[in-house]
Amino acid sequence: MKTRIKELRARYDRTQEDLAKLVGVRRETILFLEKGKYNPSLKLAHDIAKALQTSIDEFFIFDDD
Repeated sequence: MKTRIKELRARYDRTQEDLAKLVGVRRETILFLEKGKYNPSLKLAHDIAKALQTSIDEFFIFDDD
């Protein structure tokens, strides 16, 4: 699973650190999410979507393969 978090962060001129503070995680967590190395809990996904003013569906890219 991939995400569009980096792209959406850029839209609002937020750093990984900014987003991490908004959602209560470490910067490394955001980094791992952006690289597809970590799948967030539903709560974290919801918090990120809210912080980026988007829906969960918009920032995840699901591969059906």
